[in-house]
Amino acid sequence: MSHKITVVGLGAGDIGQLPLGVYKQLTGGQTIFLRTKEHPAVMELEREGMVYTAFDDVYEQHGRFEEVYEEIAAILFREAEQQDILYAVPGHPLVAERTVQLLLEQGPAKQTEVKIGGGQSFIDALFTAVKVDPIEGFQLLDGTDLKRKDIRTGRHLIIGQVYDAFIASDVKLTLMEKYPDEHTVAVVRAAGSKDEKVTWLPLYELDRQFELDNLTSVYVPPLQGRDLKDFSELRQIIADLRGPEGCPWDKEQTHLSLKKYLIEECYEVLEAIDEEDEDHLVEELGDVLLQVMLHAQIGEDEGMFAIEDVMEALASKMIRRHPHVFGDAEVTDAEEVTKNWERIKAAEKPGTGRESLLNGVAKGMPALIRAYEIQKKAAKVGFDWEHAAEALEKVREELREFAAEIESGQRENEIAEFGDLLFAMINVARFLRIHPEEALEQTNQKFIRRFHFIEQQVKKSGRDFSDFSLEELNAFWNLAKKEERK
Repeated sequence: MSHKITVVGLGAGDIGQLPLGVYKQLTGGQTIFLRTKEHPAVMELEREGMVYTAFDDVYEQHGRFEEVYEEIAAILFREAEQQDILYAVPGHPLVAERTVQLLLEQGPAKQTEVKIGGGQSFIDALFTAVKVDPIEGFQLLDGTDLKRKDIRTGRHLIIGQVYDAFIASDVKLTLMEKYPDEHTVAVVRAAGSKDEKVTWLPLYELDRQFELDNLTSVYVPPLQGRDLKDFSELRQIIADLRGPEGCPWDKEQTHLSLKKYLIEECYEVLEAIDEEDEDHLVEELGDVLLQVMLHAQIGEDEGMFAIEDVMEALASKMIRRHPHVFGDAEVTDAEEVTKNWERIKAAEKPGTGRESLLNGVAKGMPALIRAYEIQKKAAKVGFDWEHAAEALEKVREELREFAAEIESGQRENEIAEFGDLLFAMINVARFLRIHPEEALEQTNQKFIRRFHFIEQQVKKSGRDFSDFSLEELNAFWNLAKKEERK
């Protein structure tokens, strides 16, 4: 037969903070369990006759806090099968107490009633200690599980459970990803008790020079001004640009008018990658993100969609198409990942029987890339050469036909055969796992470098380009090739 677990809070400080009802329960002779005995009220309650069992030794048996909390909850449920018990935790039972949440979640399945008693939270005492009004907005986060993405720098931040130097160090490093190293924070111990101590210090000293225990919390004041690393701030900036008092140019833009800019910015990202310039890459990726944000804001202004819809669609797709990461599927290599991706993609967008397999290749792609993607689509259903040598022979055939059309002088036929030749060359590149766009761009850059060298040589001579013969310019070209090989 299951019994009842009553959970009470020991408050944030000494015995003077305990409500009378909680005090009577703790000294009334019940079977009592404490999450930890490291609390200033415990010693005084011992003198008042409280007898208890503490779980401090459980912390030493596990490497993860979640494992500690799960074992404590399991022990409490086992004990509750024998008798009603009282479980006491620091602060208030419903504030930053994972064990209590586990009891509430599992209680019905265990056929055990979990009753929440009183207790004083450390939050009121902490705000009093640092003299801050919480009406301005605040966050309460767990120091043992602090994540950068959860932090909102524009609000007051309280971080609980900072009870040793290791946690303090992790908290410091996480905060320094969003706050300046010199940002002033407060370390608050035993808030509201006679032993209350508030230490203000720069963030970079958070894990130094003071005592840490179960009664220690960290208060982080909000940043003043804009937090330019926060996504919501970027979103607001874009909204302001298109708002009533915004920029005339931004307000005039449409999905259609922005098309050319998105293409340009994507190519500038590719250029930054080829340059291996990280700072340039950061800037150009930002410009691409600007285009995404503008399109999303236009969608929101028109009442069609918002950036959250874009994010949800993307996140959902990534989860669906990576079952080997987010599910139970297993893969052996990247090639198998690609096959799974295509299979899942096909299942998401089943054809009607009249649609072409080539419909998924965007018409807006540059012709070189589009040809490459068309060939890949056709190859997936077996319409492809078996060997690269066959594809190369097709290049020779197309070259002969192109040469013949040059001799005939038929302009339209020349264009058609030149297109066939390019298409055949792209086929060879695909067999050799060479992306034609990347290969051609490398050649473009090589030509630019060598031509710049020729320009320099011409300039050094004091003569004009027209004064040089093609043979002389070719000599400069060959010299540039030699310089590259050094």
